[in-house]
Amino acid sequence: MNTERLATWAEFVAERLEAAARGVRAHSPRSRAGDDGGDSAAPRHESAPARKMLVLGGARSGKSHHAERLISQYDEVTYFAGGPPPSDDDPEWAARVADHKARRPAHWHTVESTDLATTLRTTTTPLLVDCLGTWLSRVLDELGAWQQEPGWQQRVDERLVEVVDAYSSTRLPVVAVSNEVGSGVIPATTSGRAFRDVLGGLNSRISTSSDAVVLTVAGRPVELDRPAER
Repeated sequence: MNTERLATWAEFVAERLEAAARGVRAHSPRSRAGDDGGDSAAPRHESAPARKMLVLGGARSGKSHHAERLISQYDEVTYFAGGPPPSDDDPEWAARVADHKARRPAHWHTVESTDLATTLRTTTTPLLVDCLGTWLSRVLDELGAWQQEPGWQQRVDERLVEVVDAYSSTRLPVVAVSNEVGSGVIPATTSGRAFRDVLGGLNSRISTSSDAVVLTVAGRPVELDRPAER
């Protein structure tokens, strides 16, 4: 893959996502106490999670477990699984999917799709998105990014902007899980570096539109301070 081309595209996507987030913040009202958008969003406990929360972490950091505990405070939950379906070709991934399914309460409604924007716009119950990293990997494959098919940059750019807009606009509680990809070694491949850069930009935009952001380290959640207004 062309390194310069991918780096330029990653910078362009980050700029587009920032513009989309600014536009939504300018036109969207802030959440108000008591405005739950319906009885289904009513928490069972007083210590309900923030209306929109981003849970970050590295591999096996406990981010999914923490996100599940947060969203389980609601009676009804939609679980968005955007990663690739399990396959005999990848037993390790199949085992991870099976583990997640086993932990999931039977009454949760599961959506297996890559259309995250539509799910954010149409769901009527609190939503758990697990996770943005596996979803992005599948989207890049679906839209021809790895093979550099003609027009893949524009298609990926449009999909990401749609997701940021839908996340920023929803008034239902959402807990989004994502991989923290900027703290490890530099990926050895061009595609790996592009994935890191694009997901890092997406995480930043989702963070900007979130009421709270948590970083999980060795199973321990650490809430991150909101940055000062620029």
